[in-house]
Amino acid sequence: MDCFPFPTSYVRVDAGRMAYTDLGNGPPVVCLHGNPTWALMYRHLLRDLAPSYRCIAPDYLGFGRSDKPAGASGRPPHRAARIEALLNHLNLDDVTLAVHDWGGPIGLSYALRHPERVSRLVLMNTWLWPHDTDPWMGAFSRLAGGRVARPFVQQCNAFARLALRLGTHRDVPEEILAAYLRPLDSPERRLPTWRFARSLLTEAAWLRSLWSRRRRLRSMDAVVVWGRRDPALGAARYLNRWRHLLPDARIYETQASHFVPEDLGAELAGYVRGILPRL
Repeated sequence: MDCFPFPTSYVRVDAGRMAYTDLGNGPPVVCLHGNPTWALMYRHLLRDLAPSYRCIAPDYLGFGRSDKPAGASGRPPHRAARIEALLNHLNLDDVTLAVHDWGGPIGLSYALRHPERVSRLVLMNTWLWPHDTDPWMGAFSRLAGGRVARPFVQQCNAFARLALRLGTHRDVPEEILAAYLRPLDSPERRLPTWRFARSLLTEAAWLRSLWSRRRRLRSMDAVVVWGRRDPALGAARYLNRWRHLLPDARIYETQASHFVPEDLGAELAGYVRGILPRL
């Protein structure tokens, strides 16, 4: 894709080929996307960091350039296992994990299981805890991931279109918006976006298990780059929780909305470089 001019590699996982970009040399920076995006969201960060660092940005099965096998599990724990398989395949150490949205629990699952391999965290409008006691998020999950919403998501791509419009502060160029939507080009291929929304509640037990091990993250250097204009993940309920968990983290509150890497563009690299090893 012209707006994502980076090489694509593949690793075979349980249900198909998972695509990822791997470019540059140096300490590895692994960038994990959320719903309904793909590695395209990190295009500015990849361009800016690759001259000095090894940048790796995968697409989950069903998203972006990866295979979209019908019937493959879209459960976040299974997606986390596939990311672990990729990182084990690449045999990475001294990793910086940059995570957004569902990329948080998916990537931090790896950090919790392999704290000896992850040195730094970049957290952007994400979470690590269950939502079953959060009335607002529970209502959102029941609406966007409910039976009534499913035909609108599958037939009209409603989740992706609305999320990308409402979750960005700046105007996203039409060619970039089209590149986000292009992989979701059939009702079957749009189903993972609905399943992710549903998982906010149905995966409460898995999220609770991650949260119960949260103190392992305190040994890692961390930076939080937060979009204050996020209509879903308010700073009072989400950012403050990260402040409490990671009291030594550097916190940057920005004018971005939910899709922080998209809104900040080239500005994001400045926040991330501050946490990376000096070369």
